[in-house]
Amino acid sequence: MSATANFKGILGTKLGMTQVFDEHARVVPVTVIQAGPCTVAQVKTAERDGYPAVQLAFGEVKARKVTKPRAGHFAKAGIEPARHLVELRTALAGDYSPGQELKADVFAPGDRVDVVGVSKGKGTAGVVKRHGFAGLSASHGTERKHRSPGSVGACATPGHIFKGMRMAGHMGHERVTMLNLEVVKVDPERNLLLVRGAVPGPKRGLVMLRTSVRSTQVQAGRPREVRG
Repeated sequence: MSATANFKGILGTKLGMTQVFDEHARVVPVTVIQAGPCTVAQVKTAERDGYPAVQLAFGEVKARKVTKPRAGHFAKAGIEPARHLVELRTALAGDYSPGQELKADVFAPGDRVDVVGVSKGKGTAGVVKRHGFAGLSASHGTERKHRSPGSVGACATPGHIFKGMRMAGHMGHERVTMLNLEVVKVDPERNLLLVRGAVPGPKRGLVMLRTSVRSTQVQAGRPREVRG
């Protein structure tokens, strides 16, 4: 992915899933996202900052809950304090200005987007749930160990477990990106975006929508990845 790609983007909140019907009366599962309104807090340039980017502020927050450095950052841009501040690298940064407001009509029906969010936390999970292990045999002497991982390494040589071994542990609550999803419908009046399929995170979780990486690769003449 090029850092200078012509990305567009907006922050939003995942509201949940529903379904709509297309022009052929087929059911289309969609995720409803409250997209924006976002405010531009800062515009970065390659000459001054080393790369072009735009900072988007989103979400209401009480002024007393904002730290002094961040409050000064918002005051410099002349905007109200926001709960979230996320940066989007784009070659189109020069088209934005501090204080500019972005709404759901940044995207149009049919656009391809990547949705970035934090997945649901599932706590501590075993190897069967976390990594899809099959577990041990259901018979032939296995006793109260059916969902264990089995051997994780030799005893004397090397005498330790290699880094990266798939084992039980914390599952979920990590950054996840869903690639190349279709924008099915846009409601600019209510700042709603309907995106085909599921997106990461719980309800009311923060998500970021940006122009699909694959669509920018196609525009740049790169081969498009096709999955059967």
